[in-house]
Amino acid sequence: MSHVVTIKTEVHDHSAVSAACRRLELPPPILGTAQLFSGEAAGLIVRLTDWTYPVVIDTTTGRFATITTMAPGATRATWRFLQIYAVEKARIEARKKGHQFTEQSLADGSIKLTIRVGGGA
Repeated sequence: MSHVVTIKTEVHDHSAVSAACRRLELPPPILGTAQLFSGEAAGLIVRLTDWTYPVVIDTTTGRFATITTMAPGATRATWRFLQIYAVEKARIEARKKGHQFTEQSLADGSIKLTIRVGGGA
């Protein structure tokens, strides 16, 4: 059984979406409209690996929508994309301000970010 899922998050930065796609080796996001179960969604369309349905991100409202099932792969791919988007957004903002940015992948799958004020990088 499929469901349309809207995740309460804000994804506004097209550059960070593109960076997350590159990092995850996904096709670049494209602007358009996609069919999601019984309706349509417009915005940046992202195709996740091993998942049939696209993610659609409206960067104006921050809305993140997709179709999911109980398949663990769908949930994992969605959360991984959001995690990497957040890392890339933090990297972009830190560099804009001239701060040094480092990251460390942890054994549990989380990512530790360190931002050093005024460090440049």
